Amino acid sequence: MSQTKDTNGAATSDQPPVVVKKYANRRLYNTESSSYITLDTLAEMVRNGRDFVVYDAKTGEDITRSVLTQIIVDEEGKGAALLPIGFLRQLIGFYGDSMQTLVPKYLEQALGNFARQQEQMRQAMQQTMGNFFPPGMEEVGRQNMAMMERAMSLFTTPFLPTEARKMGDVRKMGDERKGGAAPPLDQEIAMLRAEVEALRSQLAKAKA
Repeated sequence: MSQTKDTNGAATSDQPPVVVKKYANRRLYNTESSSYITLDTLAEMVRNGRDFVVYDAKTGEDITRSVLTQIIVDEEGKGAALLPIGFLRQLIGFYGDSMQTLVPKYLEQALGNFARQQEQMRQAMQQTMGNFFPPGMEEVGRQNMAMMERAMSLFTTPFLPTEARKMGDVRKMGDERKGGAAPPLDQEIAMLRAEVEALRSQLAKAKA
């Protein structure tokens, strides 16, 4: 099922709305699946971007608005407090007010802008970090973390010549006792830098 975004940033479906009938016993009947459903089912459909309309089974009246309001009341009753008390008081105060007709459009546009901003932020985060370690590269990242930390610590040694010289002398003495020659410190740093550049190249190819 494909989804798109409407002008307000809300998820919508390319499929026609599901027709739901509400009977006198408050039971909801999904005419698409030929089954009875609950308010929780309708709430999940909203989250999935599946549009629906609800009709009174007896009169044929469109009662979608009241059912959606009932879903909100039901969700709030579960402890998912999404609407602040101050907002609810202000909203109630607009009923019968001269500004009443402007409130629905304003709220729709405000929530639409908020939804678009959240979507843009999510996409920006995915583009920035989501592909840094593509599928299959997580293990590579873990394996190279130690090398990166080691390289970063050694990159500071050129700024500490005395300590670096001491480190090189100690390493040389230890290797001479083993019968081998210690590589120069500058050479080791150069090798580590080359490894880092190789890692960067590997990650760049993986992203491509």
